[in-house]
Amino acid sequence: MTRGLVRIIVAVLILLGSVTSVPMLSGGFFSGGTAGAQPNGSSSPATPKFLKLSLDSVSPSAVTTTSDPLLTVAGTVTNIGDRVVDDVSVRVQRAAAVTTPSDLRSALRLDQVNYDVAGSFEDIAERLTPGQRKQFTLSIPLRPTGDGPSLDLSAPGVYPLLLNVNGEPAYGNQARLDDARFLLPVLGLPAGTEGGPPAPAPSDAPVATTLIWPLADRPRLVAGVPGSVNGKVELTDDDLAASLGKGGRLEQLLGALEAVLGTGGAKERDLDSAVCVAVDPDLLLTVDAMTNGYRVLASPSDPDGATRQGSGAEAAQAWLDRLRAAARSVCTVALPFAQVDVTALAAVNDPALSARAVNAPADIVDAILATRSVRGVALPDSGSIDAGAGTLLRTHGFTTAVLADTAVYPVGEPRVDDPAEATSGSLGMPTTGARTDSKPATPAVVRVPEISVPQAGASAPPESGAAPSAPASPAVPDPALRAATFDIWSATALAAVGSNPPTPSFTPKRVRYDVTNDSRTARMQDALGAISWSALNPQPGGPRSQLLMPPQQWGANRDEAAALLRQVELLLKSNLATARPFTELLAEAPDAQPYQLDYLPQAAEDAVPGRFVLPVREQATRITELMHALVEIPESEPTPRGYLAPLGDDLIRVLSLSDRRTGNSAAPDTFAQRRLDQTTKALDESYRAVTVLPPGGVYTLASEQSPLLLVARNDLPVAIRVRFRIEAPAQTRITDIGEQQLPPKGTRSFQIPSEVSDSRNLVIPISLTTPEGIPLGNATSVSVRSNAYGQALAIITACAGLLLFLLAGRRLWRRFRGRPDPADEGFDPGTVRQVGRYRRARKKVMRERDDE
Repeated sequence: MTRGLVRIIVAVLILLGSVTSVPMLSGGFFSGGTAGAQPNGSSSPATPKFLKLSLDSVSPSAVTTTSDPLLTVAGTVTNIGDRVVDDVSVRVQRAAAVTTPSDLRSALRLDQVNYDVAGSFEDIAERLTPGQRKQFTLSIPLRPTGDGPSLDLSAPGVYPLLLNVNGEPAYGNQARLDDARFLLPVLGLPAGTEGGPPAPAPSDAPVATTLIWPLADRPRLVAGVPGSVNGKVELTDDDLAASLGKGGRLEQLLGALEAVLGTGGAKERDLDSAVCVAVDPDLLLTVDAMTNGYRVLASPSDPDGATRQGSGAEAAQAWLDRLRAAARSVCTVALPFAQVDVTALAAVNDPALSARAVNAPADIVDAILATRSVRGVALPDSGSIDAGAGTLLRTHGFTTAVLADTAVYPVGEPRVDDPAEATSGSLGMPTTGARTDSKPATPAVVRVPEISVPQAGASAPPESGAAPSAPASPAVPDPALRAATFDIWSATALAAVGSNPPTPSFTPKRVRYDVTNDSRTARMQDALGAISWSALNPQPGGPRSQLLMPPQQWGANRDEAAALLRQVELLLKSNLATARPFTELLAEAPDAQPYQLDYLPQAAEDAVPGRFVLPVREQATRITELMHALVEIPESEPTPRGYLAPLGDDLIRVLSLSDRRTGNSAAPDTFAQRRLDQTTKALDESYRAVTVLPPGGVYTLASEQSPLLLVARNDLPVAIRVRFRIEAPAQTRITDIGEQQLPPKGTRSFQIPSEVSDSRNLVIPISLTTPEGIPLGNATSVSVRSNAYGQALAIITACAGLLLFLLAGRRLWRRFRGRPDPADEGFDPGTVRQVGRYRRARKKVMRERDDE
């Protein structure tokens, strides 16, 4: 009776959905056995769970012949549901070693039945109430012991492991409620407890290894601020100060490099020669400016709002000094400016902007770090470019681009949309597509003849269908672009390390998932396994080359970064790898098979939206036009380039790929639009700063050839060349005074020769332009009135003068002849004589008074 009532209650609860969060595991909800479930993180989302299993530590993280014979795993189980869970237990399971690179990712999505080597369940808690957590540690032998379960490892390799947690939730039976998956690199097996000798990995074919160490950050400078002499820069926030300070992301990345490369042992094994530090020049410019003091926006969403004093000047100086010291002993290479989308940059097609984004970075890095960086190589942030971007790089002097090995494919072969589906897996994954495991891996360096620059005296390109030309001889520079390729699987694993891990654009769609559901320790183990796989698995006919490429904006902390460096060092020490400088990789001869670019679909989806291309091109053109008009005065600051370069940099930052692989494009689009608006506003103000002042009244010209007096003002801190554009009416003739120069922050008066043939008020429109005719400032108009009456006035004046001359002559002639002038008729001669005598007498009296 009681059992039947319980069943009825449970059935009602199920219908009401109160227990829908209980996993519907294989074998049924009430089955007594352990059932399968989808993995967390490393799989597609499953139904809500009761327990969350997190991996905390793995020891040893990489097994060698000198390691402890036991694998010790620590973790935490948390009850994340609303039901109590009883009888919680965990065990370790293992799958077969990874035999293809794609399985480094896909093996983490396999069902638990593929992890067929299993240890025993160990109880960790009798009951976990909602919100309660329990830490645990369990150990299992690496090799068989004869008296209990083990991982049964018999050979080196990279092995997928699974931590399985079982429990009995309320209203249910014992079931697998969660798991955690990770990779375990086994570089060699220690001696077995039953007397088995150590089993090292074969070291007869070491892999040439190069590691790029990125230092980059998202754009931080406030947009729309032209260059100045003493002005402090403004940052959108003060997060960079925290990143550069103790415990910050950039400080830890640099600290890990110092800690590992600074040891004597590392020097002996040439780890430093295998590492090349890739630095974002935008980051260096920002940090260098911070050392002189800076301001921070009170609200990042209000670029015109209040600011406060930044707190990271000392941290910026200390970090920069440390980086300069590191750059003296290790290879450096410049990243494209602000992680710019090279494909979008090519679409903008502005020569000055392109040169600043791809050519200037090396000079910036060299100037700030006092070093000589590697030249002629581009490292696009997306790892994939289209033909336009390839042409841009090649025409700007770049001989090599570092690309994902799936971003190029052999000429004449079909492209593969999803490499994860195109390779057969050893762990039960399906195989489809054009490529198979028998197909050799992409060579370390390939030649892309479709992207070439014309050479002097070169013959015409071959017709379509003709055999591609062979690489040029060493004596003649190769006109074709080369691609140094990196393995996408190790790069994907490296990208998952640390905080806020992105999924790279080159990661195949079929194995894309949210890695944040996995613990940082699990993701770290996956990276250690991925960078070790090539060393442990030499492929027949395949290249023994490995270029390790973390994401440019990498979130690894000090311990994670140091562990990766030490793993590379361990490979070198075990003779499984050799250190290969980045410059040697670039100098390698390309493969004889010609390749072509493949712009990956996900890279196109993650790219800067096309709606930013035209506005950026328009504003870049305005910068170039204003630059041509500005005048550089010796020993005067700022220079024209120093004044306008920050605005050009802002346009490049609009095209940045930073934060565009989070799955949410709204935030980066908002930042890009805000930056574009601020830059446009600043350019508008710069153009309006040079203008002709309105006279504020009516000009009255003294004559018809009096000059126009005009005053032009330049509020820019740089001198500028201008021309007057005067739309003279038909009644005026105004002389063009040609190109003139205005002083910085000053005014200048001009006399414009003019000729006005009309006495009426005339309105003359006047404005300023650059020497190339680009309008400056605001147009104004001058009202002109001339006192000249033109030809009529001249005739009247001449006639009046002639009449006066005739009348005066007539009067004198009559007086000399003794004839009275008719004009004197009516006057008595006696009276006239008396008046004359009176005047003479009066003058005599006046003289006498003056003499007394």
